[in-house]
Amino acid sequence: MAATINRPVTHISVDKAEHKNPVDYVWALARISLGWIFLWAFLDKTFGWGFATPAAKAWINGGSPTTGFLKGTGENALGGLFSALAGQAWVDWMFMAGLAGVGLALVLGLGTRIAAGAGTAMLLLMWAAELPLTTNPFMDDHIVYAIVLVGLALAGAGGTLGLGTLPVVRRTPWLR
Repeated sequence: MAATINRPVTHISVDKAEHKNPVDYVWALARISLGWIFLWAFLDKTFGWGFATPAAKAWINGGSPTTGFLKGTGENALGGLFSALAGQAWVDWMFMAGLAGVGLALVLGLGTRIAAGAGTAMLLLMWAAELPLTTNPFMDDHIVYAIVLVGLALAGAGGTLGLGTLPVVRRTPWLR
């Protein structure tokens, strides 16, 4: 007697649209919103549009996008580690590439899983740089955003209101 393994069969149809539940749109809006937060941070730090970064400290004007945040961590629990990284060119480039990449991927709904992983890593590092927190023993917006990013990856949020429905994305798991 032969043993068989019962596996669910997944059929992907490119010709007809899938039915979307209301929660799919909630996840999509969360994805786009969080993506915009990352993308806006990149744009403001790059061009110094005056919201969080004045023009004189813009990256294109020679400013360092990591100095302001990381230099202020010197007195924190891990401050020595993080303040030593402040203003180093490779740290600036990695940080800005992360902001742009995560932001674009989330807004477009492409590579949502990779963006969620990278964004979560960035957020957890920023959270660690601020320890100990002043308003709560462990919870802050960095942790909440990281939890939402994990939810986005698990929910496959790039497939609603995003490019995650493209055939090439459906055939290529790492693009989801």
